[in-house]
Amino acid sequence: MFPTPIDKCSDAWQKSYKIFVPIALVIWLLPLIAIFLTSIRPAVDINSGNVFGWPSQFQMIENYIAVFQQSKAGIYFLNSIKITVPTVIVSISLACLAGYALAIYKFRLALPLFFIFIAGNFVPFQILMVPVRDLSVKIGLYDTVTGLVLFHAAFQTGFCTLFMRNFIKALPFDLIESARIEGVSEFKIFWYIVVPLVRPAIAALSVLIFTFVWNDFFWATVLTQGEASKPITAGVRALNGQFVSQWHLVSAASLLAAMPPVAMFFLMQRHFIAGLTLGAVK
Repeated sequence: MFPTPIDKCSDAWQKSYKIFVPIALVIWLLPLIAIFLTSIRPAVDINSGNVFGWPSQFQMIENYIAVFQQSKAGIYFLNSIKITVPTVIVSISLACLAGYALAIYKFRLALPLFFIFIAGNFVPFQILMVPVRDLSVKIGLYDTVTGLVLFHAAFQTGFCTLFMRNFIKALPFDLIESARIEGVSEFKIFWYIVVPLVRPAIAALSVLIFTFVWNDFFWATVLTQGEASKPITAGVRALNGQFVSQWHLVSAASLLAAMPPVAMFFLMQRHFIAGLTLGAVK
């Protein structure tokens, strides 16, 4: 049922594995390597057709500084932080409360409500593009950071609730019953018993939602128009003019935009893995 561990395979298979893995890793990293080389090459190389070759000059510092000089990259990064961090906090807070209610309390509408949360995850965002944009214009949230936070939180809460409900459902119900017998209030049970036990799941979910929201390009394009509220994913387009495409600067800005989620993952890697494997072994 499970694959045989590599250390228990034959010597020939182990040698083939050691040769194949680095080759597969290099092939998988080729697009990222190409983007990095493009970000440190001068514009002359791209205009002359030297796109995938070795750069004629290395302009790493110049290109990365030019990203901030020729665009409002600092404002875009600040907007991404203003959008992502509140969205993560609001989504996970609501999901923990809703997941606790759906997992612990037994009432008639618990299962239908849970199905509604699940069904929302299967609706394509493209279908909601026009209604969401019209709604944001009517209520005055179009082209604002607040609007992006609210709509992101609304869209991510369904997935977060599905995630948290399943983790809370796996907790021993005897802990909650014993706390109720001792006269502990429901909120204290949630805050002092349930939340500490699902902390690895919260950490893993925080990394996922942070990555989803930070890397969002669709809603950042649909719900923003001016430069004051654009996140970095949509603001990168400002480096391409109407007649000139500065792909070396776009590549540099794209790598800068990818750094926060990568840093977030490595900082939370231990908690992320613990959250994903929580409940795997009884």
